[in-house]
Order: sequence, then C-alpha cells, then structure tokens
Amino acid sequence: MNLALWIAAGLLAAVALLGGITKTFVPREKLAAAHGGGWTGDVSAGFVKTLGVLELLAALGLILPAVLGIAPVLVPVTAVCWVLLMIGAMITHGRRGEYSLSALNLVYLAIAAFIAWGRFGPESFVG
Repeated sequence: MNLALWIAAGLLAAVALLGGITKTFVPREKLAAAHGGGWTGDVSAGFVKTLGVLELLAALGLILPAVLGIAPVLVPVTAVCWVLLMIGAMITHGRRGEYSLSALNLVYLAIAAFIAWGRFGPESFVG
C-alpha cells in the first residue's frame, strides 16, 4: 500500500509540475489557443499564473514533506487541496462542454483522494 501511495503521489506530482510550468510560463493567449486551454481566454492572466504557482506548490507538497521528513502531514493536506482544485476544474470544463477533460480531472481527483485517504489513514507518516 505504501508503494502504491508513493507511485500515486509521484504521478500526481508530475501532472501538477507539468500543468504548473505551463500555466506559469506559457502566455495566456497561447494557452487559450491550445486544446483544453480555451478557459484561459475567459480569465485574467494573473489568475492563470496563480493557478500555475499553486500547481507547482502542489507538486512539491505531494513529495518533499515526506522525503525530507519535515511536516509530512502536508502530503495528505496537499492531496485534499488538489481534490478541491479538480472539483473547480471539472466545473469549469463541464460548463464549457469539455466533458473529456472533466473526466480526466475526475481521474486526478480520484488519485488525490486515494493519497489523502491513505496518508491520513492506514499508511500515515505519523508513527
């Protein structure tokens, strides 16, 4: 179970890192033209960059606290925050009729929920 939680955290951290880098450093106009990025044309560039920074922090928060042994409770807390972020993403994509993207967000939400459940529960870092 511990290995599965580490793998899930690593995969979700990679997704968060990629999304965070993209939203933080790619211009909003270019994002808006890309598949699945149309929503960025409806919001400010600052909002997109803020989401990008939050995703970068999530990538760090899913891995570093446990690896460094400093406040490892931040791993499941980060996973819960990711669940909330994915709910917002699903609502946004659903309103735009982008149901395949909502389904992908649901997969990410399920992975984050698994991490939160596992790290708050049976495989907690608190011993």
